[in-house]
Amino acid sequence: MRQDCKHFESRTYRNGETVRKCDLDLAPEAPWRCPENCPAFQRRMADVNWAHGTLVTPRTPDEPLDALDRADGSVARLLDEAEEIVNAAGPEIMAEVQAEQFREEEPRWRRWFRRKS
Repeated sequence: MRQDCKHFESRTYRNGETVRKCDLDLAPEAPWRCPENCPAFQRRMADVNWAHGTLVTPRTPDEPLDALDRADGSVARLLDEAEEIVNAAGPEIMAEVQAEQFREEEPRWRRWFRRKS
């Protein structure tokens, strides 16, 4: 990936795992490469108010040999399908969380005397 891009982000966790990504989600083949002639590429000019760890990001792992065919856009399609699945589950998950929060806010004594439907 183009580490000199303003939208490139790299984060290393305590267990040694490193995430390399495009903040705009425009690199479907991350962490190995950005799209050629990316329309959102902006050279990073200054690192204002950033906290840095080491000066060098760990080596990018080797690309899997059984990668999907990139010429036909199958990687981007696969990631779009996965994103649609996650987005479709979102409203149901949010409804469950809100119902749980509502139950926690209800006074305990009211739960004891609630009528069963």
